[in-house]
Amino acid sequence: MEGMNLGVGTLNEAVLNRLGYMLDNLKCGWKQLAKAVAEQPQFSCSDRDLTECSLKVLSANGSPGRYLLALLADRGCTLDFLLQCLRKIEHREAVGFLTTQVMEQIAITMQPQSQRVPEGSPVILSCKAVGPLELTYQWFKGKDEVPGGNVPELLLNCVGSAQQGHYICRVSFGDKFVFSKWAHVRLLRSGGASAGPSGSYFPSSSSGLYISQHPRAQALVEGDTLYLECAAQANPPPQFQWYHNRQPMPKSTRSFLKIPCITTADRGTYTCRVYNLYHEMWSDQVQVNIGPGSFSDVSWETTEVDTPDAPPKQMGDFCATDKVALLMGNMNYQHHRQLRAPMADVHELTNLLRQLDFKVVSLLDLNWQEMHSAVTEFLLLLDRGVYGLLYFAGHGYENYGNSFMVPIDAPASHTSKHCVCVQDVLQRMQERETGLNVFLLDMCRKRNPNDDSITQTGPLKVTANIVFGYATCVDAEAFEVNKEDLSNGIFMSYLKKRLMDPEKVTVLLDKVAEDMGKCEITRGRQALELRSNLSERRALTDRIQAPACPITASTRNLQWAIAHVLPDSRCLEFKSGVKVQLGFAAEFSNIMIIYTRILETPKDIESCSAQLADFAEGPEVDLKHSNQESLQEAGSLLLTMDDLQLLEQPQLFTRISALQRLKMELSFTVCLHYKYTNLDEELVEEQKVSIGKPLVSKLNLHEPRLPRAFSASSSLDLQMSSILESSSFSEDFKANLSGSDPSSIGSASTTWSYYQRPSESLLRSDLKNEPEESISPEFLESEEPPAIKSLPSAASEELPFKFSNLPNSI
Repeated sequence: MEGMNLGVGTLNEAVLNRLGYMLDNLKCGWKQLAKAVAEQPQFSCSDRDLTECSLKVLSANGSPGRYLLALLADRGCTLDFLLQCLRKIEHREAVGFLTTQVMEQIAITMQPQSQRVPEGSPVILSCKAVGPLELTYQWFKGKDEVPGGNVPELLLNCVGSAQQGHYICRVSFGDKFVFSKWAHVRLLRSGGASAGPSGSYFPSSSSGLYISQHPRAQALVEGDTLYLECAAQANPPPQFQWYHNRQPMPKSTRSFLKIPCITTADRGTYTCRVYNLYHEMWSDQVQVNIGPGSFSDVSWETTEVDTPDAPPKQMGDFCATDKVALLMGNMNYQHHRQLRAPMADVHELTNLLRQLDFKVVSLLDLNWQEMHSAVTEFLLLLDRGVYGLLYFAGHGYENYGNSFMVPIDAPASHTSKHCVCVQDVLQRMQERETGLNVFLLDMCRKRNPNDDSITQTGPLKVTANIVFGYATCVDAEAFEVNKEDLSNGIFMSYLKKRLMDPEKVTVLLDKVAEDMGKCEITRGRQALELRSNLSERRALTDRIQAPACPITASTRNLQWAIAHVLPDSRCLEFKSGVKVQLGFAAEFSNIMIIYTRILETPKDIESCSAQLADFAEGPEVDLKHSNQESLQEAGSLLLTMDDLQLLEQPQLFTRISALQRLKMELSFTVCLHYKYTNLDEELVEEQKVSIGKPLVSKLNLHEPRLPRAFSASSSLDLQMSSILESSSFSEDFKANLSGSDPSSIGSASTTWSYYQRPSESLLRSDLKNEPEESISPEFLESEEPPAIKSLPSAASEELPFKFSNLPNSI
């Protein structure tokens, strides 16, 4: 890229300061960089230069790394060479940051708008963009460059017939460029309009129209109130019409737009058409982003719409009232072989579905009770017209046409009593009158010889909206790949490439099956099976259209949001004068990262660190991997510092899993270890911290649930009453609904049934004949027992990942 041939000095001051800060460390910092750049003599630093760098730490705002970058800039160092050296010293954070700053995509944040103006009036066309370094602008009228049109705002004085036409702006940096939308400038010919020139940028008040206040872009979370305002002056008085994603909004004809309790369906672009009898103008088009923040102390990033790389979000006229997904991945089995792929698979699918506006609940390693409770909570989020998707990765089996998901605590000789029946979940989903039911099951479908019972799930309705995507066919296994690092299973490796396509769900899965069929290593051993009665061209990319009743949507939003609330970042002040920041990040709905950072240290303290200890019972904390200096060392193999989007590097990370087992508030001790400059002894201060019940722990999945036999004719009433009576609900959430008229919620006659945990006394430990989940013997080439066999690694070239000598079946 041409931008990499530019000099280091072309970076702005903020970027250089941030890069210098990253280099101010001993292990992988400015000293190592100075050695790396010395490959080229002109950049070699003398002893005096290095001494000058070191002395910068003595000044209040001094930075050795920043001073070294200034030396390199003065000597003509290019960004490309700097990036090579950063890679050589393996400074991944600096490499990622510099690459993002120089090579990030150009994004237009304000598009020029078409205008109709009286002859002789001036016109201003605006185009604004963000991107790497300094951007250049060039306006075109048709195919011709506009003389002097190299600024973001193009001023056309005294518009006449010669200035009429279509205008477009090119925003570029080096060899990269993007074009804005076309803006059409037309003359307004009306007997009531003034034909003479105007002395200002807007028509005269006697016959003109002037927008004095444009709406502003906003970033909100579900449940907030969206308020946009467009103020205008005109004679005759102006009228207003608001547009959402270029579609007129019914009954939105005032100068302001107010939408209470917003959902993801309300995200997108908004603009207002202002007009009267003679004139018409459009306000700025603004982006409104709506979604839950992934982390507690940073604002999530907004994304630009209508970019060339943005995936299509819909395929036809069908729409959902909402989209909800429950993703479960079981890995650490107590009595069965442990798996590796579910973690990466659930994480991958979570990120993709969120881009499609799904409300996603992602859970790892659930026992029997927790799986049943999670399904019950999932059903509470479903209602008429909602798209429901359930994904499971783990051990499983199929008997007599029924599929069973195996919890992590299932005994070695498990039966249907110890598992969750997929067809039972489908029957309960149908009672919610969902618009689409999708099941993606990444598990084995071998018969279980220990289970001769035929599970009765109740009659299924003919809804013509059911899609089953099995990772493998009947009486076959699904495989994952054993690798040292984290990788996807076979099914997810191909599914993730197609999931964002605006295709009917069945068409999408057909293409995934075709892709999997081309894989030599699994041919004849694993093949995707599709079962469906879907009669409409419904797609996962269909847009969301909020239901007519706002109470239903509000209730669902709050019920989902309650399981995804992170504790607020907080600052702890110790008696020694040290200030410590506690921050929180969500890796899954039941896994959280806690990180600590020293904010302020008195001058007489030489070193200090804040470590966490004495965690409350319930969640799982690997003490050997707690208080680590990197996310990977703490056991988080999926999150990166780029995901955290933090301005400064935290010191220590601790990963907490199995939050669904937290019965009381999560509490722990923050231990501050520090040394004074003139003392060798390390001192310790402690503070006890309680952060409530974060993320999914609020749902109390460890408690038994009372699923209802729903009446199809009363889904709204049951949605409200089920949620209000659910044991998972906190008092805070009930308070949010306390203002509702009880009569509007209604009631329903229901029958109750209980999920009872099978008694351990019924289990027979002496049962033999445990089902083997394996491949045929001819593929055995490992030293493992015969129950686990390997696929030939020589055929792995066709896959995007590399096979080791031991794949796993699940």
